[in-house]
Amino acid sequence: MALAGIPWQVCTVTVLVIGILYAVCNAFLIARLRLMPFVVTLATLYLGRGLGLYTTETRTMNLSESLLKLGAARFLGIQFPVWILGAAIAAAHITLTYTAFGRHIYAVGHDRESARRASIHTNRILFAVYLICGACAALGGLVAVSQLGAMSPTFGNQREFAAIAAAVLGGTSFFGGRGQVFPGALIGVLLIQAVENGLVVVNADPYVFPLVAANIIFVAVLLDSIRHSRLRKLSRLTIRVECQTEGSI
Repeated sequence: MALAGIPWQVCTVTVLVIGILYAVCNAFLIARLRLMPFVVTLATLYLGRGLGLYTTETRTMNLSESLLKLGAARFLGIQFPVWILGAAIAAAHITLTYTAFGRHIYAVGHDRESARRASIHTNRILFAVYLICGACAALGGLVAVSQLGAMSPTFGNQREFAAIAAAVLGGTSFFGGRGQVFPGALIGVLLIQAVENGLVVVNADPYVFPLVAANIIFVAVLLDSIRHSRLRKLSRLTIRVECQTEGSI
């Protein structure tokens, strides 16, 4: 669309709509048909990459100057993508911390069936969360492309590993129900980026990057699993103590 001369505002809205449509597809398969979330999102990820290869015909395309303004624009001396990042983090943090919708998200993530019994509309929560994720993913991709200045067929390959590692390093649990956007996920993102920049500075082999990311994910998941097991044991001990106390009374 950008290469065809369509205004960048229309291109931006279209990108966001496509991200939301992908999210609707994922949400329907997961919330309604109850398919495994990881498998569904992985399948649609490869579907999107296939469509990208088909659309670009495996050619690198230089974007128009109008679309590059999004990545190069500044406000109060700060690049516009940084403002977008700050707004996204603030909105997510406020929503998860201070709203009922945020508490419902944690409840559904912790135990979907218990949340349903507590009269929480779990399907609505899942749909809303996937819509938000789809829109944020589309916005993130748009900002990254506008900064790069060109669209490559391999753009974004293996970035899902960095995203997973950043989330887990920031305290988000693979078992659900725990995690923070600020400062948790933000710190995870900065750590991953610092590691990647450090490897570039020391002139490390580029093929080492996925190995480092994989090891970080493994260690983070291992620590999260150990933490989850200990918390579960502590909760059982607390229930036993309470039962014994009530019995003695």
